[in-house]
Amino acid sequence: MQTILKIRKQLSSIIIALLLISCNSNMVFDQYQSIDNHEWPSGAKLDFIVPNLDTISSKNVFINIRNNKDYEFSSLFLITKIEFPSGFQVVDTLEYEMTDASGKWLGSGFTDIKENKLFYKENVVFSEKGDYKFMIQQATRSIQDIEGKEPLKGITDVGLSIEKVKK
Repeated sequence: MQTILKIRKQLSSIIIALLLISCNSNMVFDQYQSIDNHEWPSGAKLDFIVPNLDTISSKNVFINIRNNKDYEFSSLFLITKIEFPSGFQVVDTLEYEMTDASGKWLGSGFTDIKENKLFYKENVVFSEKGDYKFMIQQATRSIQDIEGKEPLKGITDVGLSIEKVKK
């Protein structure tokens, strides 16, 4: 009797896991890095190495930011770099809104942690075979601040996700 219950429990767990995996079959890459003490130094570059297994499909690239109530700005500035397998590099300076006009946090989440899924590159094809290196660095500063916020408080995690474009 207990053996049958164990088998049913294991089968149920396997089925649930398969359902969760199949829910987002478009996901190619999804990784987060935690920010120590929720304080992101301006010189701290976060690297994500993405092996390219598909040189044909179009993909969307997202930067995922988790912040808490200690984040003191309405926007977030990032410097990003993609290094292609050939060594070619693309550098961008990006600005993302973190609150609406009334100061209410954007993003999802019911607790003090809000998660923002921010478009980085849309409908791109990574046509070179090999590993792509993505670098993300914060460049947020106050209006009269030249050097940038050191450290930037309230960012708990930074992630990169890549999804196949749904046709």
